[in-house]
Amino acid sequence: MLNSSVLASVWISLKTAVVATIITFCLGVLAAWWMSRYQGKGKGLIDGIFTAPLVLPPTVVGFLLLLALGKNGFLGQLLDLVGIRVIFTWYATVIAATVVAFPLMYKTALAAFQQNNSNLIACARTLGASEITIFWRIILPLAKPGLIAGTLLAFARALGEFGATLMLAGSIPGKTQTIPIAIFFVAESGAMDRALWLVIILLFISLVVIMGVNYWEHQSNVDRGKRIFFPKERGYSQTAFRESKQIEEIKLEVDIQKQLPDFLLDIAFTINSQQNPLGILGASGAGKTTVLRCIAGLETPDRGIIVLNNRVLFDSAKKINLLPQERAVGLVFQDYALFPHLTVAENIAFGMSITHSTSVIKKEVTKQLQEVNLPLLHDRFPAQLSGGEQQRIALARALASNPAVTLLDEPFSALDTNLKSRLIKLLRKRLTNYPGLTLYVTHNLAEAYYLCPQLLIIDRGKAIAFNQKQNVINHPPNLKTAQITGCNNFSRAKKISSQIIAAIDWQCELQVEHPIPKNLSQIGIHAHVITFTKNESGINIFPVWLTKYSEFPNKVIAYLKLHSTINNAEDYQLEAEITLLEWQRLNKLAFPWYIHLSPPEIIMFDAKAPN
Repeated sequence: MLNSSVLASVWISLKTAVVATIITFCLGVLAAWWMSRYQGKGKGLIDGIFTAPLVLPPTVVGFLLLLALGKNGFLGQLLDLVGIRVIFTWYATVIAATVVAFPLMYKTALAAFQQNNSNLIACARTLGASEITIFWRIILPLAKPGLIAGTLLAFARALGEFGATLMLAGSIPGKTQTIPIAIFFVAESGAMDRALWLVIILLFISLVVIMGVNYWEHQSNVDRGKRIFFPKERGYSQTAFRESKQIEEIKLEVDIQKQLPDFLLDIAFTINSQQNPLGILGASGAGKTTVLRCIAGLETPDRGIIVLNNRVLFDSAKKINLLPQERAVGLVFQDYALFPHLTVAENIAFGMSITHSTSVIKKEVTKQLQEVNLPLLHDRFPAQLSGGEQQRIALARALASNPAVTLLDEPFSALDTNLKSRLIKLLRKRLTNYPGLTLYVTHNLAEAYYLCPQLLIIDRGKAIAFNQKQNVINHPPNLKTAQITGCNNFSRAKKISSQIIAAIDWQCELQVEHPIPKNLSQIGIHAHVITFTKNESGINIFPVWLTKYSEFPNKVIAYLKLHSTINNAEDYQLEAEITLLEWQRLNKLAFPWYIHLSPPEIIMFDAKAPN
């Protein structure tokens, strides 16, 4: 039987749970967002305070609230001065429900925020989005499943709250008596039928809320899948605006130091439009990505300067450190960092100015999609794209914001060979019409050589070579540069005369063309410049025996031993790169074969040259 007191309890519970959930959602999300960014002292203590109501018995929570809000409590006395009384009022039920439900919302939201891909946030910053825009357009939507779960948990906890409410608000029928309290007192009086009805009502309310939220989420996903191009309101930041200007000469100056876990990053270089694009080569972990992130403003150097077109982006001495949003620097991440909840068109348009009309933005998006050969994918989501398509969309998004500098961080590292080859050609064509500077980070020499006229070689945080690509490859200034740029043939060496050196590990004397360094220590020669000859004698001609070989689609790598027959498969001194046609000819010949090491091709290294 449902009398007026039962209906009043239902109404009070619903009203309390809804209000407490709204308050809890706002406070919990803000607290979680703040804690996800906070790295100061006492973080563990603050988290413990926020979480305490989850582990304390509700009656203990109610007692602590009673101490704080009672007539003798600190807060209670302050409220009493302005004529506000909380104890044994409906407001007390809301406060009790909010306090016990808050930890569930806070912990769930915190976990959702911490699971966000940090590259997505960093990418949004380089596209010019303000922190508020990032929060509303990136962080909250991506955390949506976790926030929905936290809201449901908070609502259920607020709806079922008993102990703290009883301690703080009491059990006043029609005023503070919620369903859980009514169930307790009704059951205690022996009216089990009424208690059962109240339990059924409580369950019904919980199921209706859960089903309603699930339906709303499903419907929003359906509507999201139908969305094409842009939402009615765009949240792009004013700081994202880059004026479209034709700059005759773009110049980037970088001179920075930053202590990394294993070494000191100490890089200095200057590039302009004539040296563009700049290829940055180095082994994994050499500091290449850190350089890009410092230029983009995502990491802060310990000291140094970064200047773009006479505009200081960073100066440690003058304490200048512009935000990523203010630098007009676009960054294409290794994982592309496409926003998964936005369509292709919305991803590309994300960094464009809010001052542009929708028609202008739509036109630019269409243009960008055509230039990357994906004109029909504007309404797709990133999860519906292949890796190659995602890479092209990431490039289109970076260039659509019209940055003065575009940074490419190994954009093809996750692609297969065939797709990579096609996309590198497309990128070269795409960059031809791009007026800004491009820095291309890779550990693949072939990619860098194809795309970039200028190369910067980095090893353990140091710039060990910076020159035109032909000079860096053919005349490396040091041994490490030669190794990074693909030279595998080295020997200890010493000077014999002005044009003769002894290759100690190759057990031969060589005539050279270039001046011999004063402190000659080693020599090297690229595999592709070793030639096979029919002559059995002459300058730098030596007999060799084949130890083993490796076949590739368009070449063969032969491992050779000089002067004598082989002992085992690892008994070799040189690697030679041979065309398939030459390989077929050599296979018909008896050993020894004869090689010629051209004097101009022999690279000599000074022992005192920096490595």
